[in-house]
Amino acid sequence: MGLVSSIHSINSLFFFLPSHTHRNQTSSLVFVERKITPVPAPATPPAPPTPRFAYLISGSKGDLEKLWRTLHALYHPLNHYVVHLDLESPLEERLELASRIEKQHIFKEVGNVYVIPKSNMVTYRGPTMVANTLHACAILLKRTKDWDWFINLSASDYPLVTQDDLLYAFTNLDRNLNFIEHTSRLGWKL
Repeated sequence: MGLVSSIHSINSLFFFLPSHTHRNQTSSLVFVERKITPVPAPATPPAPPTPRFAYLISGSKGDLEKLWRTLHALYHPLNHYVVHLDLESPLEERLELASRIEKQHIFKEVGNVYVIPKSNMVTYRGPTMVANTLHACAILLKRTKDWDWFINLSASDYPLVTQDDLLYAFTNLDRNLNFIEHTSRLGWKL
């Protein structure tokens, strides 16, 4: 009994705090807050569209298996691919590459892998490399404009990240941040 009376005396010292006895008395009151409808949460902004990549994967004599491996490692149904074996590669390798791509079910189904049928001469140290890259870009633009980034790789290259990780990393990146757009903002004249 002494403990209960001392708790009551301590509570009376802190008169500004609500006590247990006063809470039950207010249960019959109606507060204005109950009549206010809750404010709906703000709508979440739509997720940015998934970026799409366009690849040029090129090789030379003896690169058929490396090019095939690289293509499979990079393949994603959202992306677009142009593959090229240059004039130095034997005709048999070029025909084998075209045959493999034609027989690959997923490539045929999605239709996003294209072989350059007429091989170009590429010296890898001169303007022919640039011409080959521009040729691949022209093919891609003629087939579809549904890509945001262009990546030029050789058959010897191999990805260090998965395509899903790469697509995720580029999702929030401004698609207008490319070479031509970026340099024109700086006022450079070519």
